[in-house]
Amino acid sequence: MTAPDRIDDTLRAHAARLRDTRNADLVARDPGRATELALRVGPVYANFARQSYDAGALEALFGLLRAADAPGRVRAMFDGEKINLTEDRAVLHTALRGDASNAPPARAAHAQALQARERMRALVASVEDSGVTDVVSVGIGGSDLGPRLAVDALQRGDARLRVHFLSNVDGHAAQRVLAGLDPARTAGILISKTFSTQETLLNGRLLADWLGDGAATRLYAVSANTERPADVFGIPPERILPMWDWVGGRYSLWSAVGFPIALAIGMDAFEAFLAGAAEMDVHVLEAPLERNLAAWHAITALWNRSALGHATQAVLPYDDRLKLLSNYLQQLVMESLGKSTRRDGSPVAGDTVPVWWGGVGTDTQHSFFQALHQGTSIIPADFIGVVRGDTPHVENHRALHANLLAQTEAFANGQASDDPHRAYAGGRPTTTILLDALTPRSLGALLALYEHSVYLQSVAWDINAFDQFGVELGKQLANRLLPALSGEAEAGDPVTRALLAELRKG
Repeated sequence: MTAPDRIDDTLRAHAARLRDTRNADLVARDPGRATELALRVGPVYANFARQSYDAGALEALFGLLRAADAPGRVRAMFDGEKINLTEDRAVLHTALRGDASNAPPARAAHAQALQARERMRALVASVEDSGVTDVVSVGIGGSDLGPRLAVDALQRGDARLRVHFLSNVDGHAAQRVLAGLDPARTAGILISKTFSTQETLLNGRLLADWLGDGAATRLYAVSANTERPADVFGIPPERILPMWDWVGGRYSLWSAVGFPIALAIGMDAFEAFLAGAAEMDVHVLEAPLERNLAAWHAITALWNRSALGHATQAVLPYDDRLKLLSNYLQQLVMESLGKSTRRDGSPVAGDTVPVWWGGVGTDTQHSFFQALHQGTSIIPADFIGVVRGDTPHVENHRALHANLLAQTEAFANGQASDDPHRAYAGGRPTTTILLDALTPRSLGALLALYEHSVYLQSVAWDINAFDQFGVELGKQLANRLLPALSGEAEAGDPVTRALLAELRKG
C-alpha cells in the first residue's frame, strides 16, 4: 500500500481517537509539549504545540513521509532530477539562491543564476544612477505576487527608488498606478516567462506608450523567451534578464524576476534575501524528518486536511508589512497543490489542498475572527509574528504581541459560559511562527519554509506540485471570446452569448 493510499485509514483512525481530546488536555498530559513541539532555523521559530495531534499521531504522520521517501524526493529536487513529470522538467529554484547540491544539473543552474545576478547588479546600479525615481513592474501571477510581497515588506520609506506594480488587465489599475508619476523619471520592467501572457502584453504596451520616448532607454524585461521583448517592444538584449524552464513562475522571485526587489531594497539586501532562503534549504535537505521544520509544517497540513477534513486554512501575520503574505501563499499553495490527479494519472483518493486565505492582525480580529472563534467550521491558522519591531512605537508593538498571544490561546482553549452566545468552544488549531525581525534574511527563510512544506505535502499526496494546467482553459476561452466582444464573431455557449449581448450594450 502506497503512502497516499494509507493517508485516509491511518490518519483518520488517530483523528477518531483524539476527537474529544482538548488541546489543554494534550498540554496537561505532556508538560514539555510547549517546547518539544517547537523548532528554530536561523531567524525563524515555529511552535506546533497548539495543533491537535499527539505522539502517536505524529509517529504516523512522519511514517507517511518516510513511506513516500520524502528525504529522497527532496534530494532529487535539489539535484535537478526531472521531478516535474507532466512537463518533463527539473525543478531548481533552490539553485537560484544556493549551492546545496553538487549534482551537475544543480551546479550548472547555480552558475547560470550567478551570472544573471551579476548582470542584474549592474542594471540596478545603472538605474540608481540614472535619475529615475520610480519603477513600474508589469507582470502577473508568479511574476508579480512574490516581488510585490517582498517589496511591500522590505522597502524602507527613504528608499531611493519607489517600485510600483501593475498586474490586473483592468485599465483602472493602470490609471491608479501611473497617477502622479512622471514619465521622464520612471522606468518600466516587463516580466513574463513566455512573453505571451495577455495581461502583461496589454499593460506593457500601455506603459510603453505612457513612457513615450523614454521607453527606448528605460524599459527592461525579464523572460525565458529572450527574443520576444526585443521583437514586441524593441528592448535591446543588454536590458533583458533571463529566466529558465526549470523555474516555475511562483518560485521565480529568487531569479531575475526579483529585479524589482533589488531596485527597491538594494542588491546587497536582495542577496541577503537569497541567503536566508538558502539557509532554510540546507536545513530542509540535511535535517532528519523529526527535526525538520518544513516536514513539521507539512505533516501539520496533512493532519488538518486529510485526517480532520478542514477545508480552509488561514494565514494571519501580525505585522502590517506582511499584509500581502496571504495573497502570495494563495498562489504558492493552491496552484501547487490544487490537483485531483496523481503523478501516474490516477485519481487522488480524498482531498488535497484546502482554500488558503487570511489577512493581517489586528484588523482581521474586527472582521472575520467572529467566524473563526464561534462559527460552525474549524479553520486552522498560521499566526506569524515579528519579535523585534522597527518603529519607535514600543507600546503599539507590545499590544500587537498581546493580541497575537491572546488569539492563539483563545482559539486553543476557548471559554465556557452558561450563556451559549458567549461560549467559546476552543479546539481551533494554530501554528505560531515568529521571526526575530523582519529582514531580507528572515523573509527569505520564511518563504522557503512554505515552499518546502508545499513540496512535502505533494510528496505525501503523490501529486505534481510544479505544473499548473488548471489556469490554461479560461485563458484560452478568453482569447476566443475577444472577437465576439467587438461583434466580429459569435462564440461561447448559450449563457455566454446572452451575457455577451448585455456587455455589448456598453
